[in-house]
Amino acid sequence: MNNKFPETCLLDTNVPKTANLAINPNDIPDELVDCVQMCVKAVEHVIRTKGLVLDDGDEIFDEYRKNISMSGQPGVGDKFMKWVHDNRWNLPESNRVEITKQTGINGYSQFPNHVGLRNFDRSDRKFVAVANAHPNKPPILEATDSKWWGWKDALLEVGITVQFMCPDYIEPIFRDKTKT
Repeated sequence: MNNKFPETCLLDTNVPKTANLAINPNDIPDELVDCVQMCVKAVEHVIRTKGLVLDDGDEIFDEYRKNISMSGQPGVGDKFMKWVHDNRWNLPESNRVEITKQTGINGYSQFPNHVGLRNFDRSDRKFVAVANAHPNKPPILEATDSKWWGWKDALLEVGITVQFMCPDYIEPIFRDKTKT
């Protein structure tokens, strides 16, 4: 696992959700312990550096809000949610990216047109559209969604990097799901 986090990035919702598992360390399955620790570090890094990239229409924020408590507690992911709520308008202007909803196959005009991304999860397209629309194409931090493993090469071909918090956990899951 890469312990170095980018200066600016997007966090898939499952990163703060996975970080919240640290509330009850004894309940974390052995195969997820390193993953939870990495997600906690990623969330703390983003809060410390204010390096979060979001869309200016709050689609990512709204997804966070549906999945993480805005109370700021008890978990690190909840702390992140409260921080995003309190600071999203104080982030550097360059970290608030405009994306345009589009009817049709891509969902957003900023979503890359690539044959390997045709079946990309519609609910996650906003993260890719934001990364693609940002001039620096910041990486997307991903924790436990194994489908992203199958799209990483196609995303890289269009200049978007996915930094996996838990590659040792999700790669075997992806391989098992795609066995024929």
